[in-house]
Amino acid sequence: MTALNYQDLAKQFWRDGYLVIEDFFDLTLMDRYQQLIVEHFGSSPEFLHTDEFLQKSATEVIPWFPQKEGVDEFDTVENDHRLKALTEAILGEGWYHLYCMTMFSRQGTKGQAWHQDCDPEEDENRFNVNRLVYTADITPEIGGQTLVVPGSHRRGTITVGDVNEEFSDQVVLSPAKGTLVLLHGHTWHRVRPVTGGYRVSTNYRCCPKGTPEGITDVCVYRNMRYQFATSSVIEDRLLRNAY
Repeated sequence: MTALNYQDLAKQFWRDGYLVIEDFFDLTLMDRYQQLIVEHFGSSPEFLHTDEFLQKSATEVIPWFPQKEGVDEFDTVENDHRLKALTEAILGEGWYHLYCMTMFSRQGTKGQAWHQDCDPEEDENRFNVNRLVYTADITPEIGGQTLVVPGSHRRGTITVGDVNEEFSDQVVLSPAKGTLVLLHGHTWHRVRPVTGGYRVSTNYRCCPKGTPEGITDVCVYRNMRYQFATSSVIEDRLLRNAY
């Protein structure tokens, strides 16, 4: 790929709340990652979340944390000097790697409803950044396209409403193998249902200096706030909005 202008890319990220760079990663490396992911999950893995979460969040994604299990081959992306340089251009000095999480969605699952990965009401200046690596193409036949609302990282908390509403200003992303997508934790985003095969992406989450490691513990959906540490709905936003 051509040389990257990290400062220009950082400006684009802060303008839109997301950034897409095609052909960022070597395809041979992506094939190796994909092989490891498929070997781990098999064809029909079980969901790890509670029934309440699956029902209210319209989310059917199964996580895997390979580095925590000693699969050091996933260190290659984390240590990529271009990814580090780009991340520093966006977040500044002192940013840190949070964890690596592979997300698997099998055929016939709902994807993910509109949400923000961390809560702007806690502190609008504290957030995570998702650095998403695609080891296989996201195609119309498979589904699972990522939807984002540009600039929504500056709008505060996501609005209350239909968890899968189609917004007039949404952008549909269909990343190909080797693509890198960076996403601000306050940006409104969702994933369309997976209609064929299966969908995977790997998220190298990171945070600016001074951000608590538990920043993504509370996730904000259009209908609720959910806390992963306690596996519980901590606010029914639809009920609150009714008064």
